[in-house]
Amino acid sequence: MEDASRHATVTMRVTVRDLLPEDVPACGWSGSATHLRHVERELTRAAAGEVDYLAVCTPAGLPVAIGGIDYQASEGAGTLWQLAVLPALRSCGLGTLLVRAGEQRIRSRGLHRAELAVEEDNPRARALYERLGYVAYGREPDAWDAEGPDGSIRRHETMCTLLRKDLRTPSSGR
Repeated sequence: MEDASRHATVTMRVTVRDLLPEDVPACGWSGSATHLRHVERELTRAAAGEVDYLAVCTPAGLPVAIGGIDYQASEGAGTLWQLAVLPALRSCGLGTLLVRAGEQRIRSRGLHRAELAVEEDNPRARALYERLGYVAYGREPDAWDAEGPDGSIRRHETMCTLLRKDLRTPSSGR
């Protein structure tokens, strides 16, 4: 017989809303202080209407998944980027909810295509995007500054697969 004190199922309602500047300190799970400063800069672009930055939140308002949609990165498309889910809650459907909310925001702007890039060493994320109907169309290098545990900054260089989805057709994903 299983020990009930070690296993439990918790069901919780979550909401999707715009990420707010006051939410950023609670998003330390998504990356380093350097990353969070970048998120704060993107929120100024959100205020200007250039991007949307979404948060999936608990009933207490705490973000457990975040991600942006850039409307200037690719002509005629919304580009999903910086998608992250609290590590302890991965594989619970929050990434799917976040991507679908992003797609809805893209549609609400009158756009019919969503794009994203996924690091080639992240097959789990790529599998999610493909389940949601995204199709690879190319690859390109990407790079950004990453902060080490000691606070040092190094350049992270990677190769990404580019994926897109036509938002005018019914989704083949679950």
